[in-house]
Amino acid sequence: MEGDEEFMKYRSPLVSRYASKEMAYNFSDKKKFTTWRKLWILLAKAEKELGLPITDAQIQEMESHAEDIDFAMAAEEERKLRHDVMAHVHTFAHCCPSAAPIIHLGATSCYVGDNTDLIMLRDGFDILLPKLARAIDRLANFAEKYKDLPTLGFTHYQPAQLTTVGKRACLWLQDLAMDMRNLQRARDDLRFRGVKGTTGTQASFLQLFQGDHDKVEELDRKVTEMAGFKKAYLVTGQTYSRKVDVDSLSNLASLGSTVHKICTDIRLLANLKEIEEPFEKEQIGSSAMPYKRNPMRAERCCSLARHLVALMADPLQTASVQWLERTLDDSANRRISLPESFLTADIVLSTLQNITEGLVVYPKVIERHIRHELPFMATENIIMAMVKAGGNRQDCHEKIRVLSQEAAAVVKQEGGDNDLLARVQRDPYFTPVLGQLDALLDPSTFIGRAPQQVVRFLSEEIRPLLEPFKSKMDVKIELEL
Repeated sequence: MEGDEEFMKYRSPLVSRYASKEMAYNFSDKKKFTTWRKLWILLAKAEKELGLPITDAQIQEMESHAEDIDFAMAAEEERKLRHDVMAHVHTFAHCCPSAAPIIHLGATSCYVGDNTDLIMLRDGFDILLPKLARAIDRLANFAEKYKDLPTLGFTHYQPAQLTTVGKRACLWLQDLAMDMRNLQRARDDLRFRGVKGTTGTQASFLQLFQGDHDKVEELDRKVTEMAGFKKAYLVTGQTYSRKVDVDSLSNLASLGSTVHKICTDIRLLANLKEIEEPFEKEQIGSSAMPYKRNPMRAERCCSLARHLVALMADPLQTASVQWLERTLDDSANRRISLPESFLTADIVLSTLQNITEGLVVYPKVIERHIRHELPFMATENIIMAMVKAGGNRQDCHEKIRVLSQEAAAVVKQEGGDNDLLARVQRDPYFTPVLGQLDALLDPSTFIGRAPQQVVRFLSEEIRPLLEPFKSKMDVKIELEL
């Protein structure tokens, strides 16, 4: 049927199902090839300013056709020429006949290819950073709200000393804050490739300017500045070093590991029914089991975060196999790994924001789990209280040990509740401390400095980190799927 053609070929779910419009556009053909044309215009402008015979009319002609790309013509040209850059040079020249002789003057393919990639990486980070900031902000609000709520800590996924719901969220926040700093640093470290020629020596530009080294350096500086970069790489081969891609994507992979850990924790807590991600009124958890409330958003984050981490292998291997000034075996790989890393990070952060905006906490369930375990954890406090009342530490320890094992047998072998407290109350030995048992078993006395740690951590490390993104905090995420 008419209109079904798009369903007859593979479409990446990263774009068709998940990614935001802004990130999908950032790596689109439209953005890529209009950027190529803008770079050709910047080059022509700088060359004209430095004395090459280029006219205002030629530049104006190029500017008037910067956006109207004939993609069908470009595809036909590439089919004939087997060269994507020259295909677009010819396509641009077709609609700019007077400017045709000076388009791409002195440049190599990597002038448009690599510089455009660097622009896309920079713009990709600029899309991700506010999204990460919003996820951190939502989680910080959650941590502040629940900073005093005691909950079982888990080590080895076995019940351990109490913490608070808010303090646990701060563990997640600490990792995200590291990711924020890493992404910002990677973004700020990006430089422009600039105008370097075929092997990075700028020989073609030195010839154009008749051996004037100062003009070649000024050309590089002008184009770099007009493209919105503060610095260019001083040395390159034909391409900028592929270690730059390693640096960018390694920080995205690190973000992926953080999000996977957070969402795995949420999934584990959802199983305990202590915390749940948002669940829509008409959402279906299972086609067979209508009662289920599956943590599908956290599962999606984990699934995509694994892909984000796995993509890290590509730039590492690509950087390692670039021979001398350059080999082309980077090209096809980078067409996939660079966009997919940013698209995946974009989806993961949008989904994480949605989760953190609507996390549901069930204090009564948490309290019940604490009641099951707290008597065991309070045994040391009971021993100390008995010693203060005149008891012998070793005798008390043995009494508690025997009663604890009896209570544990009820829990593990009979499936009953933890009755250690009742056993202590029935044993005459513990009469001196019976009046203190409620105080000794108050969960708030087992959380140490967790609330104070939350307050200090949020005020000193998290809120200042979010300050630059204050104006972008109000965006709410509604997931379409």
